[in-house]
Amino acid sequence: MIHAWGFSLNDILVWLGIFSAVTFVLSLLLLPWFLGKIPVNYFTLPRDHHAWHVLLHPRSIVRNLLGLPVLLAGIAMLVLPGQGIITILIGLGIMNFPGKFAVEKWMVTRPGVLKVINWIRQKENHPPISEP
Repeated sequence: MIHAWGFSLNDILVWLGIFSAVTFVLSLLLLPWFLGKIPVNYFTLPRDHHAWHVLLHPRSIVRNLLGLPVLLAGIAMLVLPGQGIITILIGLGIMNFPGKFAVEKWMVTRPGVLKVINWIRQKENHPPISEP
């Protein structure tokens, strides 16, 4: 049976499986590099939480267009194979929008998340990120 845009349900499921496998492998390969780029004091620096004008900058538009698929892949990995929460954090790290820091801080304060991040950073010889 043909569905949206001429694809059958089986075709869609196969492509979702391939996408899940590719994003899983990419997240494992790129995760240590991304986590190493986070400054040690990232969660202790003061932030401007209400800077709506930031959305209009071309750089922010490009960052959001690049980060959104990573964020969506992370959300998908919550039910598919992959590093869901860490991939969501990477997607949020790429993006730039008001309230981003509050979302990141909430995510990293979930039980075990900061511990895993700092464990990966330690394996790559990076100092641990300070607790928020």
